[in-house]
Parts: sequence; C-alpha cells; structure tokens
Amino acid sequence: MTDPRIAFIGGSGLYEMDGLSDVRHVDVDTPFGSPSDSIAIGSLDGVTAAFLPRHGRGHRLSPTEIPARANIYALKTLGVERIVSVSAVGSLREHIRPLDMLVPDQIIDRTRNRTNTFFGNGIVAHIAFSDPFCPEISSTLADAARKQATTHVGGTCVVIEGPQFSTRAESELYRSFGADIIGMTALPEAKLAREAEMCYATLALVTDFDTWHQTEDDVSADLVIANLRRNVTSSRLVMHEIASELPTERSCTCGNALESAIITDPEYIGKETRERLSAIIGNYAPKAGTAANMTVGRR
Repeated sequence: MTDPRIAFIGGSGLYEMDGLSDVRHVDVDTPFGSPSDSIAIGSLDGVTAAFLPRHGRGHRLSPTEIPARANIYALKTLGVERIVSVSAVGSLREHIRPLDMLVPDQIIDRTRNRTNTFFGNGIVAHIAFSDPFCPEISSTLADAARKQATTHVGGTCVVIEGPQFSTRAESELYRSFGADIIGMTALPEAKLAREAEMCYATLALVTDFDTWHQTEDDVSADLVIANLRRNVTSSRLVMHEIASELPTERSCTCGNALESAIITDPEYIGKETRERLSAIIGNYAPKAGTAANMTVGRR
C-alpha cells in the first residue's frame, strides 16, 4: 500500500472512518508528543487515506487539550499532503441552518491557550496566512457536499477557546465581526498545516444556531450531538467522494508555504532544532537567512 496523500480529521461524533479497507493502525511518536489517537490508514475507494479522530476515540480530549502539533506533524511524517477537517459548528446567520454544511474560506482566531506554531526555540518563520484554507480542496469539497445537504460555499469561521459555548453578548460580537459560523477546533490546525506545507480545508457541519438566536433553544451538548449524528452519515459520503475526485498533483501554493518564510540564519539553527523540525524544514533550513528570506521579517 502506498503512503497516504490525504487525511481526514474527524471531529465530534466522527471517531472512525467507515469504508476503509485493509486498515492498519499506526502509533506515531513526534517531537511534540503523541497524537490524539492511533492513525488509521487504509484504502478508500482505491485511494490510500488516513483518518485521525481529533478528540480521540470516546471523545476524551477537550478542544484545548487536542495535541494539534503532534497530530499535524504525525500526518506529515506519514506522507500526507492534504487534510480534510470535519467539525461541528454553530450558525451565526439566519440563512445557515442546523443540518446545513459550510465550506469556509476565512477564519478569526479567538483562542487563548493553544500553541499555534511549530517554530520558536531557535528558529523563526513568518508564513503567509491571508487565505487560510486551500482553495483547491475547498472547491472539490464543496462540490461533493452539495450532493448530500444544503451547502454554503465561503464564509468566516470564528474559533473560540471553549469548552464552554459563547455567551449571548459574545455571540452578537462575533456576528458584528462578520463571522458566519463558530467552532472550537479549526485553529491551530489550519495554521500548523500551512507551516507544514499541507493543504487544509474544513467541512463544517452546522448543528445549531449559536446563542444570538432568540427563537431557538439554547445551545447544549445534547442538541449538538443529536444533530451531529444526523450529519455524520452525509459527511462520510462526502469524504468518500473527495478522496477519489482530488487530482493527483497539487496546483495550489500550499506546498511551498515555507519557501520564503524562514528568516533565521542557518548557522544559528541548532542541531536539536533541526532534528525536531526535520519533517517540516528539511527542504528549507539550508536556504534560511538568504536575502529573499530575510525580507519577510518586517514586524
């Protein structure tokens, strides 16, 4: 079996990947600890794919506890180039209703307690993140999702720390930001995937209206889980389709995100740092500190 080039990260309610054949489970040790769970690798409609349950099987990890760096690093070392994230979200807009799906193109970071970079401790990199989701995967993902449910293409996801749901005042604040949906897990995943030069897109499963909505029941875990179970079947069908529909070669720019991002001079990058980030900086560490790279250190 070839290395998996695509991985699916399952969120709340999605802890196993139906339809994978010839499955093997891999435990990966990383410089950032262990991933959320063992990674399942198998054949999905003829395509080698990986699956990782974000919260661990049995939903053991809160959003803040998810070892995002270990998860992304582990997938990188397995050869994964593209990640499709599936996550439950609340709606901040009347027209985005429970049981709809949404493929966002923008994100707002309201997390507080999460490490959101592989860099630091002897090496500095500034990646471009103006467009946080891979347009190539997002387009294919949206086409597949439309066949299963009402799907909104584009929109802004605000990511909060959790694990509590937002207050009414916070919910109204996020609406004033222009956000369309609210979740707890797309960050730091999206930032880390970009640093690792991996394509990343999100299939957001709308489970409820957030607390701004005056005529719906208050958000509760029971409501979220009940609607999420109804959405999981559709999301699995989407995952099957996208695995076979994505082109073999990437045409986006995600694969060279670090090309001019590392600004630390190579002679100052220690052996331990090089080893810790070998899966990510192997192609670029020798070029760090060149004139082209130094131009990004402007802040």
